[in-house]
Amino acid sequence: MNETFKTIAKFQYSSEAQIIKGRLEADGIQVYLSDNLTIDTDPLISNAIGGVKLKVLTIQSEEAENILKSIQKYSIDDEGQMIECPKCNSKSVALFSTIKDIKSFFAFLFGFLFGSLPLHTKYKYKCESCNIEFDIK
Repeated sequence: MNETFKTIAKFQYSSEAQIIKGRLEADGIQVYLSDNLTIDTDPLISNAIGGVKLKVLTIQSEEAENILKSIQKYSIDDEGQMIECPKCNSKSVALFSTIKDIKSFFAFLFGFLFGSLPLHTKYKYKCESCNIEFDIK
């Protein structure tokens, strides 16, 4: 039997692809990652080679694409509910890290210079509809 694979998604880092691969395999879809070892060796070339390619059997591609569409890309709270924007009530809210104070800047600089994880990072939420930044209390 001639089995061919179809690329259904591309990721900048292999860790993102591994998470989605696990989700698809849990639903019985055969998954193959391409270029993940190359990018793990040198992450700076990810854009040059087109990222990590997530491939599935062609006959399973439609089912896999439907599963990908069902995965939420926006933030949820501790109870699993979508976070809403306090200004426009949109549910298109994403988490991001910010460097706006001197403590965050020096923590970033220390981490960058010494190759360590940041010691202090401040996270905020940002609405993609109205671009407001806010905290969750």
